[in-house]
Amino acid sequence: MQAITVQDRQAGAGGLALSELPYPHAAENDVVVRVHAAGFTRTELTWPATWTDRAGRDRTPSVPGHELSGVVAELGYGTTGLTVGQRVFGLTDWARDGSLAEYTAVEARNLAPLPADIDHTVAAALPISGLTAWQGLFDHGRLTAGQAVLIHGAAGGVGTLAVQLAREAGARVIATGRAADRETALGLGAETFVDLETQRLEDTGPVDVVFDGIGGEILDRSAALVRPGGTLVSITAPPTVTPEGGRAVFFVVEPDRARLADLAQRVRDGRLKPIVSEVRTLAETPAVFAPGRHIRGKTIIRVAPAGTTQAVAR
Repeated sequence: MQAITVQDRQAGAGGLALSELPYPHAAENDVVVRVHAAGFTRTELTWPATWTDRAGRDRTPSVPGHELSGVVAELGYGTTGLTVGQRVFGLTDWARDGSLAEYTAVEARNLAPLPADIDHTVAAALPISGLTAWQGLFDHGRLTAGQAVLIHGAAGGVGTLAVQLAREAGARVIATGRAADRETALGLGAETFVDLETQRLEDTGPVDVVFDGIGGEILDRSAALVRPGGTLVSITAPPTVTPEGGRAVFFVVEPDRARLADLAQRVRDGRLKPIVSEVRTLAETPAVFAPGRHIRGKTIIRVAPAGTTQAVAR
């Protein structure tokens, strides 16, 4: 099968290559998925799990990408709840080969059934971004109706979904980003937009929750904006400053089959719209993986040709 692989830590995105790999093995409670569309996070090449397994052993050449949508091609021993030929979407394990491949082995519990009326490219934009947005806002941030939330990086993959989810929950949304992101954020339901390059962040006033997807000095300065009893939530790095009278949280997204199903239903109902800015082929992945590219929403990799419907086995 074809897959994107990386084996040189120092080469960064320049070390990504389209390679031939063996068909994956389905371990106990696994499924092998014929990947139709995949998502990735541009910081993956800095993650320890990209380079080593859970025991710390080198696992290169490794396959990046941890979001997928596709069709079950094979069931591992003991796997229940899914069937061969079923449409699914979800997360791959951080320390195993990922989704930028024609086939990948995934723990069945990390996948949810995908309704027939949701396109694979849309579904592949949901797992990390959707679960991160939900867990950051509600599980960690404890956001409720009537509260104010400040969302940094509101036009990104996570940010665009966080704005929509917070707005639907009845929160007042203040979005931040670059000037070019203003219309996107406001169009998704943000009440106010702050251009971080030309406007003072400190003028936004106190908020109940800050959801940070930028990091650095923006994260540090945001602690002072959280009112007593509020929460500073970061997905970029552990906060170094804790809000006075509040909480500071750093978290890594966790798989959640039930929540994935809920997010898919919101998409079907028209209450949630993943922003897919570009769709590329597997061979184009190295060119679009490099950090520093600024796009709104997500880049999705179309792995199987459009119109593919069958789970093709070995």
